[in-house]
Amino acid sequence: MKRVCMTYTLLSLVAFCIATGTLNAEEKFKPLFNGENLEGWVQKGGKADYRVEDNQIIGTSKKGTPNSFLCTDKDYANFVLELEFFPDPVLNSGVQIRSNMYDEEKTYTWTDSEGKEQTKNVPANRVHGYQVEIDPSARAWTGGIYDESRRGWLNNLVDNQPAREAFKPGEWNTFRVVANGDSIKTFLNGVPAADLKDDMTSTGFIALQVHNFKEDGHEMKWRNIRIKELP
Repeated sequence: MKRVCMTYTLLSLVAFCIATGTLNAEEKFKPLFNGENLEGWVQKGGKADYRVEDNQIIGTSKKGTPNSFLCTDKDYANFVLELEFFPDPVLNSGVQIRSNMYDEEKTYTWTDSEGKEQTKNVPANRVHGYQVEIDPSARAWTGGIYDESRRGWLNNLVDNQPAREAFKPGEWNTFRVVANGDSIKTFLNGVPAADLKDDMTSTGFIALQVHNFKEDGHEMKWRNIRIKELP
């Protein structure tokens, strides 16, 4: 009788999860990249080359061009973003979230850690916003949060040795980014990286960055890009 009751309880729990959608949390993820072409994406900023090959988006550096961004054509506010990336040995890169670009100059004002008011004018047609860093250098700040073209570093990994050690040069790595309200948390290969509280920007596009570089031909690769929007 006890086993029957336990089985009934388990089946009831499963039925409840199905009815509420909690059992199908995996199904709520939607692909941002179809693996075949760049439908749903638009390039902004510099002229680095983006192409699709082997179910990957490959971004290639081009000498003499500024930072380049392949951006979603839709904005996202609260979400869980997951993707894999293969870093170039020397090319800095990153994944923009809640980022924007405007036709006119945009002014931002905030109070710094010392209580002083700061102002930044972002030029027209400049991509700016939160960036989850991809950093192949010795400091290994991959997974930290940088504010592109605005405030600079918001949460580096100088005090997070486990996250710095989680980065795998020359291999596929995994990002998980949870943006919910004023909270942005990042995970690198399952290891907690950045944990930021910031309310400057609540929504914007997602973008894949190829940083400006002194040489042509350096490649960043991304695949399995998917998102689950949160209420």
